[in-house]
Amino acid sequence: MPITLNDLCRLAVEQSLFPPTTLKRALYRLGFVQADPIRAPARAQDLILRHRVRNYRAGDLERRYTKLGVEEDFFINYGFVTSAIHALMHPRLASVPKPGEQYKDPTRISWPAARMKQAEALLEFIRERGSVHPREVDDHFSHGSVRNYWGGSSNATTHLLDAMHYSGMLRVMRREDGIRIYAARQHSVEPPWVESRLISSAEIQAMKPQQRRRLAAQIPPDEDLRRAQIDTLVHIAIRIYAPLPAISLSRVVSRLRFAVPQWYHELKDALQRAKQRLSHTRLDGIDWYWPPKRNTPRDAPDDTVRLLTPFDPVVWDRARFELLWGWSYRFEAYTPIAKRKRGYYALPILWRDRVIGWGNLSVKNSELKSDFGYVKSPPRDRTFKRELEAELTRMRIFLGLER
Repeated sequence: MPITLNDLCRLAVEQSLFPPTTLKRALYRLGFVQADPIRAPARAQDLILRHRVRNYRAGDLERRYTKLGVEEDFFINYGFVTSAIHALMHPRLASVPKPGEQYKDPTRISWPAARMKQAEALLEFIRERGSVHPREVDDHFSHGSVRNYWGGSSNATTHLLDAMHYSGMLRVMRREDGIRIYAARQHSVEPPWVESRLISSAEIQAMKPQQRRRLAAQIPPDEDLRRAQIDTLVHIAIRIYAPLPAISLSRVVSRLRFAVPQWYHELKDALQRAKQRLSHTRLDGIDWYWPPKRNTPRDAPDDTVRLLTPFDPVVWDRARFELLWGWSYRFEAYTPIAKRKRGYYALPILWRDRVIGWGNLSVKNSELKSDFGYVKSPPRDRTFKRELEAELTRMRIFLGLER
């Protein structure tokens, strides 16, 4: 039977919103959960997981982080990845921007000598202590044994810790009140040409041209293995956000440059390989792609209301959102108040397999406050009203407002 837009809507929902399971199983089925610090009414990672984990409560991921086999890191955005996916992305050899600079060229691999010296000193400090709070680093290097080491700027501490984390020198061991606690990373397996630390410009200049090219490209001895790793990462990203129109597919694969900057120039070829193996249809002049052997659902959707975070895989891609549900949604937390159309942190309302509006939630005096808007008019049948109230009850339990 020909595939319709309704089929793609159903596939977008059922591909992502699988039956609730345990936290660990949900994380491993997703592979990646995007993170965001805004609480409105909870952080994005918690709002994503509450639909996919039985009896999930806000903060469970942070509380159980050390026992779940996950890491904080960049995938296509910053968030939580399973240890298996994390291993596919590392070791990274890439430069990280100076404070205030944007990330422009993910293929450069050297740091300035002065910054390298700072990183080495900080790494030694963290190894001696086992784990550190950013405040400890700032206190020690700004006001402790090495005066004015960071130029008196605590911001410099944060930027360098972030850079070392991204490069693979550090890992997030846990969080305390939302603050990342860092520890030195121990790489279990590394290619023979990769040092366990970042490499200075002088060391690179001393290499033979062939060694330098190999280092810059981060090429494993087996080219087929390298391609398999890249293709696996591409498959994971597509699985999370499918079905994808062609423009979104290209965007998702391109964003893997943050996961594997060492293979940045190979992503275009990986995209072409992906298109050859993915299921595909052309609808109204637009090519759509999704994982093979995943049939579009034919059963009637469940009578369920879900309030989704703007970062949920179902609604994350704005181009796909508009094609599937026929209206434009924008995240307005950073939009000036006077220019907001739907609210600071508008949560898309998913009713059955349609996104029909948005809701803004807040907690005041331990009570959940809600305000809703709709693209057209709200559904008038009693089932929708009942299910919306059921979703608000689930939200109160998730936030710890009801027992």
